Amino acid sequence: MNFFVDNWLLFVVALVSGALLVWPVLKGGARSGAIGTNEAVRLINREKGVLIDVCEPAEFAAGHAVGARNVPLGSLENSKDLPANKALPLIVMCASGARSNRAAAVLRKIGYQNVQPLAGGNSAWREANLPTEKAAAK
Repeated sequence: MNFFVDNWLLFVVALVSGALLVWPVLKGGARSGAIGTNEAVRLINREKGVLIDVCEPAEFAAGHAVGARNVPLGSLENSKDLPANKALPLIVMCASGARSNRAAAVLRKIGYQNVQPLAGGNSAWREANLPTEKAAAK
């Protein structure tokens, strides 16, 4: 018992450091399943991943990732712009990453097997200096 009393500070430091290691998982990092830009590029290049941008057409026209398909969140379930092969990896993005989790859930519901939301959306894509383009609204 003396050992614990004499070294109480070491035990406090060990508990705090353990809590800091577990915090990101508890906060939701593992739960959301969002991937970063590096993983998105790897899926596109190696597994023929498809970028799906769920922004509204005006937002999409203002700037989007090169090669992304614009399928607004509200029209996902009935869209003809989604790939026919439901096994292809889909990387779902929006302006900031807020809508992509909802879109990923909708895509999984309609049968797509490998759907990954992009953490940070178009903002993260631009910050990573990945190619973007502007287009006319649909």
